[in-house]
Amino acid sequence: MNEILENEVLAESVNRYLIYSPKIAQRRKAGQFVIVRIDERGERIPLTIADADVERGTITLVVQAVGKTTTRMASLRPGDRLLDVVGPLGAPTHIANFGTVLVIGGGIGIAVAHPIAQALQKTGNKVISILGARTRDLLIMEHEMGLVSDEVLICTDDGSYCKKGLVTNLLADFIAARGKPDHVFAIGPVPMMKYVCKLTKEHGIPTTVSLNPIMVDGTGMCGGCRVTVGGKTKFACVDGPDFDGLLVDFEELTQRQAFYREQEREAMERFQHECQLQRDLLPESQTSSRRQV
Repeated sequence: MNEILENEVLAESVNRYLIYSPKIAQRRKAGQFVIVRIDERGERIPLTIADADVERGTITLVVQAVGKTTTRMASLRPGDRLLDVVGPLGAPTHIANFGTVLVIGGGIGIAVAHPIAQALQKTGNKVISILGARTRDLLIMEHEMGLVSDEVLICTDDGSYCKKGLVTNLLADFIAARGKPDHVFAIGPVPMMKYVCKLTKEHGIPTTVSLNPIMVDGTGMCGGCRVTVGGKTKFACVDGPDFDGLLVDFEELTQRQAFYREQEREAMERFQHECQLQRDLLPESQTSSRRQV
């Protein structure tokens, strides 16, 4: 169980993992996540299930290496095993036949958007996906999103691929040219979701966002993932991760996301220092052979 079958680089610092976990593959629904622990000393990290194959008994995780644990995970190889893969956790995304739906994914959020678009298409919606990335090289899962969408619109911050601009620009253009969609799903960095919701609120468009605040146990006990929605405290791990984006307090969410930034930086620096020490202690024969690979 929990064996890594594949570890594929999708973009700079972004890897796709195929994990053997048949029970989770059978039960997972769009929007749900797992909590992963690499080893006994490892921290617990929440990762959205980007896809699943019931016949093969696998789940797909798309992970950006931004901290110590995700960087360690990127170095794992097929055949390695994760100590814990707990899930599926969280409330599934509410899927219905809304009509015309825009699914907006920014950066690594595209991986979270994929199972939602997949489920919406199966339910009979017209799915139009808007994908955004800083550059063409950082755009992920364009092909996969095309398979679960009736149409895909793409933008990059620097204009290196398709239209130059932000996903909010494409959203505004869509509304101006084709009218209001029946529902919007937005998944990506907090500022992106915030400004998508600001625009959809102006037009009265129902909007669902997927939030990923600081999370520890995934059961609602630690309280680390609390967010304010409609003036009430919610816990993303059990009440979400999906919420009505027009009611989310994004200012508070932004502040909470930065609470442990200094500790995360220090942990990453220690990890990099330890890795460098290990490399320095390797015999010359091993370092030479590694350089030749």
